[in-house]
Amino acid sequence: MAQKAPWTLTLSSNLRLLPLARAFVEAVCQVAGFDEKATHAIVLATDEATNNVIRHAHRNQPDAPLQIQCFFRPDGIEILLIDQGAPFDLDSVPNMDPSEERVGGRGVFLMRALMDELTCQPRGDRGNMLRMVKRCPRSAPDCRG
Repeated sequence: MAQKAPWTLTLSSNLRLLPLARAFVEAVCQVAGFDEKATHAIVLATDEATNNVIRHAHRNQPDAPLQIQCFFRPDGIEILLIDQGAPFDLDSVPNMDPSEERVGGRGVFLMRALMDELTCQPRGDRGNMLRMVKRCPRSAPDCRG
């Protein structure tokens, strides 16, 4: 499916808007032809990322915009989350032991586990661009129809 411009959702940093972000990404995945399992993984990873931006990057900034951009690729989907928070170093988040018992702190672990690529680049003094890629070759019947 050829795509020139991304599917884009811009919302304010309000946790009550998380269902809207999930529904948007789910709809984009359905248009792209992802199966239920792949769609769930992509939606969960994006939900974790969106939650982290709202709770951590935009803390005390409920009007700070968060943009979710989705690009179809021949081999899957690329999702960008663009925030207005302080620069964030994704590599500073250590890999955790999934058997470790603790409350919270599993968002980056889940994003890494569910997606094929996860990177974050600062956008100057304010803002970051989190990039997530889920590859699903058309030959893989368990991902895309």
